[in-house]
Amino acid sequence: MEQPHIVTLDLDFQGKTKAIASYLIRHDDALVLVECGPGSTLPTLEAGLAKEGLSTRNITHVLLTHIHLDHAGAAGFLSRQGAKIYVHPNGAPHMLNPEKLIASATRIYGDRMQTLWGEFLPVVEDQLTVTQDEQEIAIGNLKILPLHTPGHAEHHCCYLFEDVCFTGDVGGVRIPGYQYMRAPMVPPELHFPKWLATIARLRSLGFKRIAPTHFGVFDDAEWHLNELQKILEETEKWLEQIMPADPPIDELRAKYEAWMQEQSDAQRLSEDVVRAYTLANPLGMGADGMMRYWKKVRNPS
Repeated sequence: MEQPHIVTLDLDFQGKTKAIASYLIRHDDALVLVECGPGSTLPTLEAGLAKEGLSTRNITHVLLTHIHLDHAGAAGFLSRQGAKIYVHPNGAPHMLNPEKLIASATRIYGDRMQTLWGEFLPVVEDQLTVTQDEQEIAIGNLKILPLHTPGHAEHHCCYLFEDVCFTGDVGGVRIPGYQYMRAPMVPPELHFPKWLATIARLRSLGFKRIAPTHFGVFDDAEWHLNELQKILEETEKWLEQIMPADPPIDELRAKYEAWMQEQSDAQRLSEDVVRAYTLANPLGMGADGMMRYWKKVRNPS
């Protein structure tokens, strides 16, 4: 029997390679995407599929890790092409009616919305399926296990397929070629204890390969999860030192960016690689997420 084949499609977000991936799983008549990227990268997705002899109309299923625009923005378009869309139950209403999601993003990105994210169409209702935690998805002969994995967002879902776990954003951000990671800590649902519990759960599954959306399939899942845990623990300790002074958000952003710059310098990251990390994980939003976590969870008034 033909073995399933995973292809990493680079969506070349904002002209930058290795920032956002969509993963194509090919097996018999099943053509599955894990993540579809934003509407702005549809031409690149189409070009990547064309290299495989495919078009968007050939995609049978799309598995979304969560509904943030860089992961799910093109799902509505693909549902209109015939693909079935899978998403966490908490994210499903926003995929059917993305008005609130778009309005929230517009407050952040303003007139950059179209350039960054493109069109975000509602998913066709009959094409939408909600995932259930550890309830296997059977697509032809493919067996894929969804895992509800909060920490980055409450509506986050990882997908375990054979020895690969597709970890969306809860698996961190890691650019190939460097033993270095960052954790995307965006608002409004960043939660350190839940994220650490998710890492422990993923580690217990014993998979060998890990595929964060940002970016690529890595063969050292154990190191990856251990390093991500270390990053989260160190970041929360850093917050415990910074936040008692109640810094304004601009100051927290500046301090966090300076800390990340120290890490970039220590790792000798090139400007090109730093840009990929920044596109995949905007630091200002990370500071915003940490501020909200501190005030809503750690130290509510």
